[in-house]
Amino acid sequence: MLTPTGEIVAEARRLGVGAGAFNVITVEHAEAVVSGAEAAGCAVILQISENAVRFHHGRLAPIAAAARAVAELSTVAVGLHLDHVESDELFDQAAANGFGSAMYDASKLEYADNVAATACAVARGHAAGLWVESELGEVGGKDGAHKPGVRTNPAEAAAFVQATGVDALAVAVGSSHAMTNRDARLDHELIELLHDAVSVPLVLHGSSGVPDDELRAAVRGGLVKINIGTALNIAFTGAIRAAIARDVTVVDPRKYLRTARHDMAETVTKALRVLTGATS
Repeated sequence: MLTPTGEIVAEARRLGVGAGAFNVITVEHAEAVVSGAEAAGCAVILQISENAVRFHHGRLAPIAAAARAVAELSTVAVGLHLDHVESDELFDQAAANGFGSAMYDASKLEYADNVAATACAVARGHAAGLWVESELGEVGGKDGAHKPGVRTNPAEAAAFVQATGVDALAVAVGSSHAMTNRDARLDHELIELLHDAVSVPLVLHGSSGVPDDELRAAVRGGLVKINIGTALNIAFTGAIRAAIARDVTVVDPRKYLRTARHDMAETVTKALRVLTGATS
């Protein structure tokens, strides 16, 4: 059930729940995310980042085709999203490869340049039928810890959305990319201010390091699309390490990838239950 990302996010926003968006690196990631979503009975978003495309020799089509095929066979609604795209060339490949949405990331630029680049990308994306996300502020983790001084300013965010026409805005409110410990604390006062100021759905990047209670509070405060990546990789790598430790002679990757896929699926199910307020 391949479904436009915008529809999944709009429905989550209407219901007051979070829409889980999980990063895909391998086909096992895609299979795990969809299996986990089916177990939770929830819609889900498969995300392929520019970094993941770079890992696949810079070719988007093969991993996109695999993710799209998994989505089309799902019993729940599945969106396909191209994430953290800085390359105009890659952004312009999204629609032709089955993506319903893309996140154009010009957040490293100065504000005026970010506005100009994003507005141009939004125009191209909308012409191709894409739902376009962008980012204002700086979510840390790739090059250092998140700093309060680069958190998203509500008034600036409102002006940015108005000037660019983006469909969703990723905001910096205290999370950080690539966290392996779940001890991040979000700025909930800022989340509420952003929710009041910005007309489009708000997105939280770097959610793997955010504890469940903080995620629940963030969704209540107005965040809608919740991005999770590192948590899957922790489950994936941990399962492989454990499997090889049990049998150092193993050479068939199916013997450990099966367990890794299962553990990632369980991670997805648990996260979606947190985001949607499910009790079981």
